[in-house]
Amino acid sequence: MAAISTYLANKLLDHTLRNVAYTPPTTAYLALYTSVPGPEDTGTEVSGGGYARQAVTFGVASGGQVVSSTDVVFPVATASWGTITHIGVKDASTGGNLLYYAALSASKTIASEDQIKFPAGQITFSMA
Repeated sequence: MAAISTYLANKLLDHTLRNVAYTPPTTAYLALYTSVPGPEDTGTEVSGGGYARQAVTFGVASGGQVVSSTDVVFPVATASWGTITHIGVKDASTGGNLLYYAALSASKTIASEDQIKFPAGQITFSMA
């Protein structure tokens, strides 16, 4: 089940109920985690071994949800990344803020020389 971060929840509440401007990111990035990010982004994001967040795009929201519109392909791991249990959408390629997060339907262990790909349509986030 997908969830929204505390950071984004606060921004959306202020924007919609207090008329406080919020500028969304021009590019969203998919991050891989080996533990639950949680609403405060306290999980463990993969690092090292050639890992880098990848840009992710979504189609137009419908029915309270969005679905990824292109493949998201991570680089070939040059060392073990561990067991990926969760994904997150962040507002920057490094650093930045967590926006949404979700558990994978099945954990995936990434060893050296492995590569992980999320085909278009496989990532869905819902507000409904």
